[in-house]
Amino acid sequence: MTRTLHLNAFLMGVGHHEAAWRHPRTDPRRVTDVRHFQELARIAERGTLDSLFLADGLSVGPNPRHNIQAVFEPLTLLASLAAVTEHVGLIATVSTTYNEPFHTARKFASLDHLSGGRVGWNIVTSAQEREAVNFNRDTHPAHADRYRRAAEFVDVAIKLWDSWEDDALVFDTTAGVFADTDRVHEVAHRGPEFQVRGPLNIPRGPQGRPLLVQAGSSPDGIAFAARYAEAVFTAQQTLADGQGFYAELRRQVTAAGRNPDLVKVLPGIAPVIGGTEAEARALAAELEELIVPDYALAQLSGILGVDLTGLPLDGPLPELPDTDSVQAHQSRYQLVTDLARRERLTIRQLIGRLGGGRGHRVVAGTPEQIADQIELWFTKGAADGFNIMPPHLPGGLADFVDHVVPVLRARGLFRTEYTGRTLREHYGLPRPVSAYAASTLVSA
Repeated sequence: MTRTLHLNAFLMGVGHHEAAWRHPRTDPRRVTDVRHFQELARIAERGTLDSLFLADGLSVGPNPRHNIQAVFEPLTLLASLAAVTEHVGLIATVSTTYNEPFHTARKFASLDHLSGGRVGWNIVTSAQEREAVNFNRDTHPAHADRYRRAAEFVDVAIKLWDSWEDDALVFDTTAGVFADTDRVHEVAHRGPEFQVRGPLNIPRGPQGRPLLVQAGSSPDGIAFAARYAEAVFTAQQTLADGQGFYAELRRQVTAAGRNPDLVKVLPGIAPVIGGTEAEARALAAELEELIVPDYALAQLSGILGVDLTGLPLDGPLPELPDTDSVQAHQSRYQLVTDLARRERLTIRQLIGRLGGGRGHRVVAGTPEQIADQIELWFTKGAADGFNIMPPHLPGGLADFVDHVVPVLRARGLFRTEYTGRTLREHYGLPRPVSAYAASTLVSA
């Protein structure tokens, strides 16, 4: 069977580079303009991309003085994007640490209906300590505790999505029967974190369940992905690291009794595109020159969980704790510290390297060179596709769609038109059957 490359557009403000808002190719005022995001969605659909993705956080960042912190609630924004597109998938982040299963399941089911089956959920456990104080807590739960809650959260959400069987709606106007209540089930969940009776108050969506996406490469994150994920957003800097992650995830998916071919791995890549390699590198240098060191230092301090304020920028990182003792984003912490040690980077050099993708790989080059990197990772067992992170928007996404996608198509790696209707069909994944379909549970 011929493998199909999968491409997701990761949309963030006016670009993924932290200095994009200062560059003349962008207009930072557009970050609260829905028309900006609708334009991006149309561009992604023009390129027949599988999906677009909106990340989310539940607090203001560490230094809003120097960068954009205005972020729409993603599910609300996805509803507006669904209205102006017909095919491209729509993925949003929702945290399992600071939400409840019932209203999360209800919102995603609603959007799946509204979009005709194009919705996906990026499941995160939240990594920032500052989010806790917005939700009646003084401290962030421990890393392992967040993943235990996440597992039960997703179990409950799946039960809720399945609580209406596909043929539960009867619409018999003559007999006055709207739904067959033998096919509408209580979930009756009682666990350590949640007590949920159900059923969900919206029928099963066109996809049965939203596509389940996971972002996290720590040991807990990989184990979680092996159990639940259908697509994985990840970050690796080298081909060898990408191959290692890909092989280990597939091994754990198989051990969990699932088919590894039905779990798609999409590393992040931030493509800086130019007509020539020199043009691309010049654009990358322009963006790096616009980085505000105070902001970048605060971002790096947040990743490492260590206050770097006052340290010499042209010196090395200080001694850092072991990854296992870190309670924030463990996989990103490991990636950043490995990068600094492997290349012996100063703090100034490190914040420059991270400015374009926060640890994701930044590649500057021509459309053909970008396509070369995508093909290499795809054919050498490191990826099933890519999470495309344009450094500036909308131009960076348009450049990718108009110049890189045609190269991938010419090489036979990517579709020329949509062949399916739902997000699951784009990713080549089956529509799951309700767990209650053949049950004899007491009806609701």
